[in-house]
Amino acid sequence: MTPRHKDAYLLRFQKVLAYIDEHLSEELTVARLSDVASFSKHHFLRQFSELFGIGVYKYVQLCRLKRAAYQLAFRADQTVTDIALDSGYDNSESFSRAFKKGAGQAPRDFRKQPQWEPWHEAYQPLTTLRARYMQTDPSLHDVHVVDFPHTNIAVLEHRGHPNLIGDSIRTFIAWRKQHHLHPSRHATFNIFYDDDRIDLCVAVDDDFSSDESGILSKTLPAGRCARLRHIGSDDHLLQSISYLYSQWLPQSGEEPRDFPLFVQRVRFYPDVSEHETVVDIFLPLR
Repeated sequence: MTPRHKDAYLLRFQKVLAYIDEHLSEELTVARLSDVASFSKHHFLRQFSELFGIGVYKYVQLCRLKRAAYQLAFRADQTVTDIALDSGYDNSESFSRAFKKGAGQAPRDFRKQPQWEPWHEAYQPLTTLRARYMQTDPSLHDVHVVDFPHTNIAVLEHRGHPNLIGDSIRTFIAWRKQHHLHPSRHATFNIFYDDDRIDLCVAVDDDFSSDESGILSKTLPAGRCARLRHIGSDDHLLQSISYLYSQWLPQSGEEPRDFPLFVQRVRFYPDVSEHETVVDIFLPLR
């Protein structure tokens, strides 16, 4: 197989992965998925498993249960029954068995207090697959130098392993709901200091001050920034950030400013399909 034929072959299966993301709540039959790839249904199962190292039904189940975990942890308004039906299960009992087998916790226990370390370990095969096959490499023309405005932010400081950030996110979401800071009206940011220090941020009015709950008042300073739009899963967000530092910055003639890299969350998973998630990366410049 020539490189050109190999790329075309892979592209047809990448279309299948994107289609699965967009239709997780629907019945995904072999006939339907093979039609997306324009392959024979008689060979599709073997083709998929040989390419990705996982069966298509197992892949779909992992995608559904990952989305369910995010819904359980971060979308308190969705009931377990609704999440079960949305995940393709006929009832909450069968969903609970499948979820517990994968995550090590029953859905209701996971909603109360997620055990993130075993969850990340269980879904590492899915993370690895998607990072390898669903990453779109950026290019120089994808980066734009923009003037970022001075922005007041309310901040919850996450200090600890990134795999445990889910608990901080849950706390921050609850605080935002309490203060009516909906993402559609108040922009969401993250500031990345290093692997163990991340600020969860929301844009607020000028009169906001730190409160007793541990939410701090900070600012994103005005200034020039290199902006790169990342579309897709957070599983390969670091690759896009790496591109800014390793490829764009050395060729740009620019120098970083004395402020950490930060991102704005534009479209959120699980509210949209994972491959449709949008994050704008900002690298502050002198």
